[in-house]
Amino acid sequence: MFQPKPMTHLLIAASKEQMASVVTELYRHRVFHITDFVDQGKEGYEGVKLGVPFENAGQLSSDLIKIRSIENVFQTSPGTQFDVPVRPAETIRAAINNELPKIESEVSTLTAKRSNAETKIRECEQRINELKPFALVPVELDLYRGYESLAVYAGYVEKDIDFAFPSEKYFAAGKDGNFLVAFVESANAQEAEKVLSDAGFISVSLPTETGTVQAAIDKYNTELVQAKADLADASAKILEAKAKYADLLAACDEVLSCDVERAEAPLRFATTEEAFVLDGWVPYDDVAKIEAGLTQATGGKVYVTVDEDEINYDEVPVEYNNPAFAKPAEVLMDLYARPKFKELDPTIILSIMFPLLFGVIVGDVGYGLIYLALALVGRKLLMRMGEMGAKAFKIILGCGISTVVFGLLYSEIFGLSLPWHSILFSRHLPIGGDHLPQVMDLLVISVAIGVIYLSVGWIFGMINHARMDHKGAHRTKAILGKFGWFAMFWGMLIILFSLIDIGTFIAGITIPLPNLTVIGLPLTIVGAVLFVLGAVFVARENPLDLMEIPTNLLSHMLSFCRIAAVGLSSVAIAMVVNFLAMEFFIGPALADFSVVGVLLIIVGVLVLIIGHALNVVLGVIGGALHPIRLHYVEFFTKFYQGGGVIYKPFGLKRKLSEE
Repeated sequence: MFQPKPMTHLLIAASKEQMASVVTELYRHRVFHITDFVDQGKEGYEGVKLGVPFENAGQLSSDLIKIRSIENVFQTSPGTQFDVPVRPAETIRAAINNELPKIESEVSTLTAKRSNAETKIRECEQRINELKPFALVPVELDLYRGYESLAVYAGYVEKDIDFAFPSEKYFAAGKDGNFLVAFVESANAQEAEKVLSDAGFISVSLPTETGTVQAAIDKYNTELVQAKADLADASAKILEAKAKYADLLAACDEVLSCDVERAEAPLRFATTEEAFVLDGWVPYDDVAKIEAGLTQATGGKVYVTVDEDEINYDEVPVEYNNPAFAKPAEVLMDLYARPKFKELDPTIILSIMFPLLFGVIVGDVGYGLIYLALALVGRKLLMRMGEMGAKAFKIILGCGISTVVFGLLYSEIFGLSLPWHSILFSRHLPIGGDHLPQVMDLLVISVAIGVIYLSVGWIFGMINHARMDHKGAHRTKAILGKFGWFAMFWGMLIILFSLIDIGTFIAGITIPLPNLTVIGLPLTIVGAVLFVLGAVFVARENPLDLMEIPTNLLSHMLSFCRIAAVGLSSVAIAMVVNFLAMEFFIGPALADFSVVGVLLIIVGVLVLIIGHALNVVLGVIGGALHPIRLHYVEFFTKFYQGGGVIYKPFGLKRKLSEE
C-alpha cells in the first residue's frame, strides 16, 4: 500500500546468435522494461554501438504502413474493433502475405475513384460559381477572347463607372456584388485600367467555354450530378470493404506492430562484433521466471545477473501496485504525474475520496441515477478508449453510486425531499418552503476534512523526505521543515480553540464541539510554543517559506469550504428550477385548466427538463473539478513531487491475436 511494485535491475548478455531468441522470450513475458543504450561513443564504451534491426524489419514496417493507410481510409484501428474473435498469429501473417495485396489494390482503386469524384465536384462547383455572374451579361462566352485590338475586363465593382473614351460596357447589379464587363480599344487599355483601379475593381477570370452561359452551366451541372453519383458509389463500396476487411486489418495491425517492435528491438541494445548487452527493470516477483525462460530459450547460452550497483531511484520505472478498487484512480494520478519509485503513492486515498467528495457535493438521488445511466450508455464508447476508458467508466460509476447514497442520506431527489428527514445534514434552502439548511454544520465538516488532509499531507511529506533524500543535514532540515508546517498548523488551531468556544461562537451549529477554553492559558501556551517551534524549523530550511504562512495554514484549510458551498449551490439551482416551474407555470395551469394552461404546463415541463439538465452538467463540473483540485493543489503540494518513469514493459498487449 502507498508503494509501487518493487523492481529489480537486470543485465542480460549473450552472443548475437541468441539475440532473436532473447528478444522473442522477453516479448512473450511482457514484463521487461528496457533501458535504452545511450552511451555510444563515450569513454569506456569504445567498440560498443547500437544494434541494428533484424533483416525483416524493413518489410514488416512497409506492410504495417500499408495496413495503417488502409485503416486510415476506413477510419478504424485495433482500438476501435470489438467482439473480434482471437486468431492465431500465423494465420494472420499468412493473410498478410496472401490477401493484403488484393485488399490494397481494391481500396486503392476505390480511394482513387472517390478522390477523382471529389476533385471533379470541386471543379464543377467552382466553374459554375465563376460563370454565374456572366449570366447577367447578354454576351456569348466565345466573344470574351480572341481580339487583337480590344482589351476585355470583367469583375466586380462598387458602382457603375464611365470611360472618357469609346468603349462597350455592361453593368449589372446583383446581390453578391455589382458585375461589370468592359470592351475597350487596346490603345486605351492603360487609361481604362487606371479608371477601374480607382473604382475598386476586382477582376475575375474570363471564361474559356463557348456558347451561352446557361448552356455551359447546364453542362457543368450534368457533370456535377455524375461526379456526386460516382462519389456516393465509391463511398458505399468503401463502407462495404470496411465491413468486410476491418476486423482482419485490425488483427494484421496488431500482429505487425508486435513483429516490428521485436524486429527493431536491437536498436535499444549495446552491441559489439560478437555479442550484445541489454539492461532493464523487471518486477521483483518476475525475476526468476525471466531467468528460467531465457535459459531455456537459449539453451543456457545467456548471462543474466542482477545489477547490484548503487541505484539511482529517479531512473527506476514505476508500476502502480494498488488493489483492484483503486486502479481506476490511476488515470487521475497520471493526469498529475506518476509518483517516483521511493515516493508514497496516494492513489488509494484519491480512489476513495474522489467519488466520496463527489457524492458529498452533488448528493442527489435523481442526479446520481442520471450519472449511472450516462455511464452505462457511454460504456461502449469509453471501452473503445482502451484501458484508460475502462478506468474512466469505473470512476463515473463510482461517482454515480456515491451521489445516490448521499442523496438518500440528504433526502434529496431533483431538489425535492424524499419521504424521510435527512439522515446526515439538511441542505434544503428556504425556497418555496420553510426548510432551513444546516449551513454551519456543513462548513465545519468541510473545514475538518481540510484539517485532516493538510495534516496527513505534511506527515507524508516527512516520510517522503526520509525515504527519498540522501542522508545528511539537508534531509534533516527538509524533514523538520515539513514538521514545522505541521506544528504551526496545529499550534494555530490549539490557540484558536483555547481562546474561543467554537460551539457557541458559530450560530446554528448542531455538531457538538469540545469547549477547550476551560483549559485556557496552559493550552494557549502549548499552541504558541508549537507555532514558534514550527516557524523556526521552516525558517531553518528556507526563511522565504515563512511568506507562505497565510496560504499554507489558512487559505488551504478554508479552501475545503468549497465542498459545502458548491453542494449548496447545486441544491439551490435545483430548488429554484422546481419553484419557477411549479409556481409560475404548472401550478397556475392546474388551478385553471384550459388550452393556455396546457401550454403553460408544457413550458413548465421544459423549464424542469432544461434546468435540471444544466444542473446535471454543472454537477459534473463542480463535483469533479473541486475534489480533484483539492487533491492536486491543497493536498499534493504538501508532500508529492511526481515525475516518475512510467513502466513500459517490452511487448504489446494483445487482444486480437495469439502466438
